[in-house]
Amino acid sequence: QVQLVESGGGAVHPGDSLRLSCVASERTSTYYPTGWFRQPPGKEREFVAAVKWRGGDTYYADSVKGRFTVSADYAKNTVYLQMNSLKPDDTAVYFCAARGRGGWPPYQYDFWGQGTQVTVSS
Repeated sequence: QVQLVESGGGAVHPGDSLRLSCVASERTSTYYPTGWFRQPPGKEREFVAAVKWRGGDTYYADSVKGRFTVSADYAKNTVYLQMNSLKPDDTAVYFCAARGRGGWPPYQYDFWGQGTQVTVSS
């Protein structure tokens, strides 16, 4: 069982930046891609970004491309989501997901974190 702990969320203004972190409890989770998802208020969960630990390949949703950057630190078992130029539409609970399977980008993940709230408002 892989445990994931997200951190770094908060309340910011439009145009600000935040960096989310996701620490995995096991090194074996790094054999598979890790993803970030978000669930805006009253909406379904949606894909944000994914990263391969080995090779560093990344994949982004169109809505965040050019503003968000996903990266993985193998030594720390940690995946980051750097979010720049934040907009009110980015307001959501952000989840980290590990052991992505089913191709690239993965369509299924085996383990999920509890989420961290990001609120963007003026």
